[in-house]
Amino acid sequence: MSLQASDLARRLAERAELVCRYYLSNGRRSGGYWVVGDVRNTPGRSMFVRLHPRAGKGTAGKWTDAATGEHGDLLDVIRESCSFLEFSDVIAEAHRFLSLPLQQREAGHAFAIPERSGLPESARRLFAMSKPIHGTIAETYLRARAISDLQDTTSLRFHPCCYYKPDYHLRTATRPALIAAVTTPDGVITGVHRTWLDPSGQGKAPIDTPRRAMGVLLGNAVRFGVANDVLAAGEGIETMLSLRCALPALPMAAALSANHLAAMLLGPRLRRLYIARDHDAAGDRAVAVLTHRAERAGIETFALSPRLDDFNGDLRSFGIDELRTALQAQLAPEDAIRFFSLAGAIST
Repeated sequence: MSLQASDLARRLAERAELVCRYYLSNGRRSGGYWVVGDVRNTPGRSMFVRLHPRAGKGTAGKWTDAATGEHGDLLDVIRESCSFLEFSDVIAEAHRFLSLPLQQREAGHAFAIPERSGLPESARRLFAMSKPIHGTIAETYLRARAISDLQDTTSLRFHPCCYYKPDYHLRTATRPALIAAVTTPDGVITGVHRTWLDPSGQGKAPIDTPRRAMGVLLGNAVRFGVANDVLAAGEGIETMLSLRCALPALPMAAALSANHLAAMLLGPRLRRLYIARDHDAAGDRAVAVLTHRAERAGIETFALSPRLDDFNGDLRSFGIDELRTALQAQLAPEDAIRFFSLAGAIST
């Protein structure tokens, strides 16, 4: 480790709990440790970060994932939670975090991140190199998840040989992947989300992390349709595509995670926001934070709740007609008339 990296790791370790609250916000403090699912900020209890030198054997900031055996320091936390590919980006982000005012570090991810040199441009190149999903493994994958309406999905593409690196010390391989453009509210691509697929198209690739993102994600989203006054927003791509099967005229946005949903940028003309809830603690928190932000901006909000864990589960288990019926009861009356009338017009 370089002297610069060693010094940054030490300075981050001195602020270990703030680092964890910022980058591993799906976890919680437990005694002298921060407990979370993994270094990529998945909810759970497998990974332990030491917060103080006296917390067991070892140094503050060191972490171990009991499920995988992975271990590292807080620079690794920044690298994995932000999906960085280049170590220079990790260093730049560490400097940025250490320069934030204390109140921003304590509050978790800020609602805007300076554009990191190179990453958005790499994402744009990957999206440009990919092709439309129709007739590809990506279409097969979505249809296997009961997502049959793929109109207006220009934000999705397919790459037959997308690079996948299972570990920073292992050789890079290629696999077919669903590529999703992450954009600002006015359509500028700032990143991409990759879902590596099994060649059969019947599921995700049998690898440890079949989903990864790159670029500037925070505040941005994968978008379906153009939002003006009304928008539906949620976490996953499949979740929002499932809703779009029932309401194809309602513009939608997939923020890709609970943290990013809570921090999503809201358009200046937006007057009503539907937030698709995932049934877990992180999803509840995202709904609460985004609702608070939207209402402070004068935007009316409604939470859309699935019967199961998410709306793709509802679509697959109960079918499109039951999903439409459940959604109709959760919309504002004027939107129920507006978007269900448009849904009928589109289907005919």
